[in-house]
Amino acid sequence: MFSDIGALEVVALVILAVLVFGPDKLPKVIKDVMQFVRKVREFSDSAKADIRSELGPEFKDFEFEDLHPKNFVRKQLMDNDELGLKEIRNGFDFKEEMSAVTDAVHGRDSGAGSGSSGSSGTPDRLRKRDGLTPGEAPPFDSDAT
Repeated sequence: MFSDIGALEVVALVILAVLVFGPDKLPKVIKDVMQFVRKVREFSDSAKADIRSELGPEFKDFEFEDLHPKNFVRKQLMDNDELGLKEIRNGFDFKEEMSAVTDAVHGRDSGAGSGSSGSSGTPDRLRKRDGLTPGEAPPFDSDAT
């Protein structure tokens, strides 16, 4: 429950509790808090037992932790592979896809045999040109102006 609290924070809380309640009342406050926590746990456990008994024998292996959305999705989708999600997830090569996008943006050939610049005879508009030929007007980009 308090797994992310470090030793320094615990020491600070103890010092704060001693300052607020005083050293003579602190043991009674701790005892009262522990009794309250025990009662809440007992109430929670009895409520869970009542719900399980009301649901019947077909829900005997029902766990309340499975109702958390993260656990529910993990249990329903990730554990069983009826939908073939592992195959789809493993079929993507994000590094290759990103390098192809980067090459297209910078106007380089990706080396995967795209062949769009020379085979059809049409110029590749995504590819950067080295320079202008003498007398050629620079390209006009209406979005940039």
